[in-house]
Amino acid sequence: MTDILTPTLGESVSEATVARWTKKPGDPVKKDEVLVELETDKVSLEVASPSNGVLGAISAPEGATVIQGQKLGDVTENGAAQPAKGKAAPAAAPAKAAPAPAAAAPAPAAATPAKAVEASAAVEVVVPTMGESVTEGTISTWSKKVGDKVSRDEVLVEIETDKVAVEVSAPADGVLSEILAPNGATVTPNQVIARIGGASGQAAAQPSAAGQSTPANQPPAAQKGPAPATLSPSVQRIVTENKLDPSAISGTGPDGRILKGDALQASAAPAAAPPAAPVAPAAPRALGAREERVKMTRLRQTIAKRLKDAQNSAAMLTTFNEVDMTNVMALRNQYKDVFEKKHGVKLGFMSFFTRACIAALKEVPDVNAEIDGTDLIYKNHYDIGVAVGTERGLVVPVVRDADLLSLAGIEKAIGDLGKKARDGKLSIEDMQGGTFTITNGGVYGSLMSTPILNAPQSGVLGMHNIVQRPMAVNGQVLIRPMMYLALSYDHRIVDGKGAVTFLVAVKNAIEDPQRLLLDL
Repeated sequence: MTDILTPTLGESVSEATVARWTKKPGDPVKKDEVLVELETDKVSLEVASPSNGVLGAISAPEGATVIQGQKLGDVTENGAAQPAKGKAAPAAAPAKAAPAPAAAAPAPAAATPAKAVEASAAVEVVVPTMGESVTEGTISTWSKKVGDKVSRDEVLVEIETDKVAVEVSAPADGVLSEILAPNGATVTPNQVIARIGGASGQAAAQPSAAGQSTPANQPPAAQKGPAPATLSPSVQRIVTENKLDPSAISGTGPDGRILKGDALQASAAPAAAPPAAPVAPAAPRALGAREERVKMTRLRQTIAKRLKDAQNSAAMLTTFNEVDMTNVMALRNQYKDVFEKKHGVKLGFMSFFTRACIAALKEVPDVNAEIDGTDLIYKNHYDIGVAVGTERGLVVPVVRDADLLSLAGIEKAIGDLGKKARDGKLSIEDMQGGTFTITNGGVYGSLMSTPILNAPQSGVLGMHNIVQRPMAVNGQVLIRPMMYLALSYDHRIVDGKGAVTFLVAVKNAIEDPQRLLLDL
């Protein structure tokens, strides 16, 4: 049996909604055949079958909210393991008789083959995807030892990475038959770290066969998630150190399981906070006769959360300048027709500003860096995010290695990403890993704004409307096409001098575009 897991959802995307299952339990499936569609606040994802076989139980029905690495369902690789279609099938009869207590006692010979089939199909426990740019982790603590019985979704081990602690749950009921990565071992995503034998899983799934009434009453309590035995080592440690009551913590994990973040949030909350929490949503504001209430879309909720998080976490500051667009507009007007004829794409201003920003980033590398804990990560590549407004909301696809592209290459990349954004066809990869962002509010007529950082980036350039204004040029008052520029930056890493230097470099490159050609 192979689990169907929620794939990586993308940078800053924490959850998704199950939109549609294309198959139902019992249907035959083929490897790489699309089984389920997931909706995130930005894109739609298709999850394919990991192997040939039969679709087993669906753990996350349509409409359910799931997180990265969560089990969606499973595929039984041996179709014969499904319910028998006829009494004449010799292989199906023993397997079907095994779960029945009445049949197990008088027919031990039939029970033995069933257990043999279960035991032969050991389930592998693999390391899940641990996040973008995380290539390895360290086994922290095994909560079970070899020979212990385990239940599906029960936490078996905690893996520590340089960013987060990842809990790995049992993919099936059974007995932990083998541990391949002991405490302290370094592991990588998709590595097999243990195996679960299915023989005792058959017995564990039917405790009433032994005439024990107490275990039969335990599953409902285990599903609530507050009992200490169901807590992972990290959660148990937080609960113990802060003297928390697990039953008072609302779990956000699968089946209501308490995650590390839930415990940390409970430990940080003031004592009076829990009783007051349910009061607010219980009394929404009454609507007037000319008002209506509309639920925020998932994209809008995420935009609101991310922007507020950026304000709360970064020491954000904005510096301004203005740029005379005369020369770059003249260059564009002179060559736009021949440019479009040769390259098949229009010559816009975004390619000039992208090249100007890359030159400025090379001069002030702090703006192209990010903070990771107490470290600074300097990026020696230039993946420029370009904000695109769509009917669903703002998205920021990324032009990869923009420093290696010509003006035509940049214009083509931006055009392709913009079309994909408007058609709702952007992938997770299209929006991950940007090092700096450019947003152009000028296309909507904005004269000036203070853009908000696209975390974890340290800088964002805001372009604005081009306005004809009187300017003093060499002692004369001339009418010039002027644009205000705004650079918002994280003052924790970028000093004021660096921010001003960056913006002046962009200004100089746009006002004298030949500098871009000469790499000055």
